[in-house]
Amino acid sequence: MTEEFSAKYEVALRQSLIAVALGQTEADLLLRPARLLDTNSGLWREDVEIAIKDGRIAHVGPRGSFAGIAREIIERPGLAAVPGLGEVHKHIESSHVTPEYEAALVVPHGNTWTCEASHELSNVLPGRTLDFWLAPRRKGSPLKIFPLPGSAVPPTAWEHGAWLDGNDQSRFMAESPLVAGLDEVMDWPAVADPRNPAHERLWSMIEATWNSRGVVEGHGAGIRDLPGINAFAAAGLASDHEAWTAEEAFAKLQAGLFLEIRIHTGPEIIAGLIERGLTDWSQVALATDDRPASEVLESGATDRNVRMAIDAGLSPETAIQLVTINPARHMRVTQWVGSVSPGRFADIVLLDDVDSFSIAEVWADGRQVSSGTNYIADIPQIDWPKWARDTIRIGRELSQADFQIAASPDRATMQAAVLRPFHWTEEFLTCELPVSDGLVQRDTDQSITKFAIVDRFSGAGDVSRMFWKGCGPSDPDTALCCSMAHDKHNIWCVGSSDAAMATAVNACAQQYGGWVLVHKGDVVATVAYEIAGLMTARPAEELAEDMQALYRAGQAVNWMYEPSFHPRWSPGFPERLAFATLTCSPWHWNLVAPSAAAPQGLVNVRTGEAHPIVW
Repeated sequence: MTEEFSAKYEVALRQSLIAVALGQTEADLLLRPARLLDTNSGLWREDVEIAIKDGRIAHVGPRGSFAGIAREIIERPGLAAVPGLGEVHKHIESSHVTPEYEAALVVPHGNTWTCEASHELSNVLPGRTLDFWLAPRRKGSPLKIFPLPGSAVPPTAWEHGAWLDGNDQSRFMAESPLVAGLDEVMDWPAVADPRNPAHERLWSMIEATWNSRGVVEGHGAGIRDLPGINAFAAAGLASDHEAWTAEEAFAKLQAGLFLEIRIHTGPEIIAGLIERGLTDWSQVALATDDRPASEVLESGATDRNVRMAIDAGLSPETAIQLVTINPARHMRVTQWVGSVSPGRFADIVLLDDVDSFSIAEVWADGRQVSSGTNYIADIPQIDWPKWARDTIRIGRELSQADFQIAASPDRATMQAAVLRPFHWTEEFLTCELPVSDGLVQRDTDQSITKFAIVDRFSGAGDVSRMFWKGCGPSDPDTALCCSMAHDKHNIWCVGSSDAAMATAVNACAQQYGGWVLVHKGDVVATVAYEIAGLMTARPAEELAEDMQALYRAGQAVNWMYEPSFHPRWSPGFPERLAFATLTCSPWHWNLVAPSAAAPQGLVNVRTGEAHPIVW
């Protein structure tokens, strides 16, 4: 059987579409909505009919214009048709469901295709990146996934483990036409500085991507000065999704970057671009980036992004272009998606109200897959193999000794390096901490607890640990850990006792990854991410129930809190600690798994300077 999307497959399919369009071969069906948004022009076409064959579109025109016949005619009076919505930049891993269940989650919200930014999975399964993302489609999933293998593998030169370079990227680009390019290049210091040990690796991946005419996605967090923005654009990094203000977004747009707007900054940025007089929105898209499944169930997927853009002042037509033709053009996949046009997939969203973007039906591959936002298609059953499941390799059972921090002899106190979540300053904090029984202790009065990173890849059971401020539990013998730790995805753990931390991490390893909460010595809640330690092969609704149980258990815990630089760092259950382990810009100092470059794990991820955790 010829592989879908291959050149040979496309040639045969498109030859058959020619015959359908000319009326020489019967169409499978003729779909007749009241009107259709032509995203190529941004204009509505009234009283249209769409001829579909083998899941693709063969003809679009006024009612009665199709030259042939169709086995079935489906009338949808009163409904407006728009193309299937696309994600220009998303980590499906952050939905925490495997891609076959991701389809069931997001397709009813109109999202029929996704550009998967795969440095999360690539850090866990570097050699299996395409095997994983292409498997559900091969089993019949309606969601089209365009993988972009990760550039951040490893995220910085100071982290060890999985490794991808230009040779790997060349192989990925050659393996499937679905591979759209290179996932967001996050290590800007390495790109810009030839002295950085990751410099040659990253540029080899960029070169390999260009050699295959792929897109190199960027990550310009913290790059807001004009020289920096110009340097970023000059490097050939084609996009940025990290703008926080309208001023920054406009400057990056003027530098030629493709602007990908996320929902939490979208209202301000869109309103600001309108205020600045922007009329050509073709270099702009809406991006989800990270959104847990429970949040999608509550508030929507790409459809939520469209409603946000309309509320911020865009016309519905422009807002829809921002999630259809614009990202498709940017990612160079317009031959398949982005418009309701001949040759494209018959992925069509039917709206009963355009202004509120209210979805009546979603069609994918020429068949109806949702009624309203209820998924009505089959979910492929995939028995994910051992390589996808068995990824937590600590190699031994940890004990409280693995989390202890020894003091120098005969000391009553020690100076300690201290971080806090989203600590974006050039220097770490320092605090004086008490010593008891030869061990440096936490200090709840200063809101200081212990944070650790456990190497879950090498099997050596290495643990780095230090003190963090303004996060974690103050209750005794309490700990929280998770195998989702952007972007390297070692296990992080925060706790009020070393024994509780060991209990949490051991339980996490036993369930192949996920969340574990230990409260006053007992495991009180778990959430399994048994696939790559990042996802679960279960319906989103089941995962959401487990997450709600975790949140409820977390409400019984007293959590430390102090404001940080990140506006989304808030009191209560510290879920965003999963993002606090990032090592990309604008971070300086952070804790990584022990390595030759940083034996204790505390390293400046811009310079590679390591530092003791106590002295």
